[in-house]
Amino acid sequence: MTRPSTPTAAWQPGPPGAGAMPSGPAGRPAPFGDGNGPQGGRPTVTIGSYPDYPSAQRVVDHLADNRFPVEHTAIVGTNLTLVETVLGRMTTGRAALVGAGTGAWFGLFIGLLFGLFTVGSWAAVILVGLVIGAIWGAVFGAIAHAMTGGRRDFTSASSLRAGQYAVTVDAQLADQAQELLGRMHLTPTRRTDR
Repeated sequence: MTRPSTPTAAWQPGPPGAGAMPSGPAGRPAPFGDGNGPQGGRPTVTIGSYPDYPSAQRVVDHLADNRFPVEHTAIVGTNLTLVETVLGRMTTGRAALVGAGTGAWFGLFIGLLFGLFTVGSWAAVILVGLVIGAIWGAVFGAIAHAMTGGRRDFTSASSLRAGQYAVTVDAQLADQAQELLGRMHLTPTRRTDR
């Protein structure tokens, strides 16, 4: 005797009935967005766009000083640009020096830990930890730089910069914020609904 076969659903991660969506906080399905920030929030209104962050910060500070519920505001940086500032050339010697400095801090930390439990001269334990850390840091720094094969012979620092800073508020509070903003001498460039 044979039973009729019924198709079974394939197992999927997440709570039952969640479909293909991964679970979010508290196990609830997380909504998929279009990459433009959180979806499904309260509608907001941009009350002004400013060329720099301090100007946008002054606007929010002015709203806070006038008892506006600033928990309904946001400063949104737009037109983001990644800027990598080159600080200098990296050589094997410089890499070893940087590694020695990092290793010395780690050795100092380990020396302090061992020094707490030492019966004899704890200063000698700290000094030995510092020296050993500096030596190993220099060795590892030089080896790590040599392994790059000259592909990145410079040091740099990266930062994100925004072209404009928009101040947004919840739509139901936009008129109140605009009225308070009118009392300020700093004029926004535009107001748009979102």
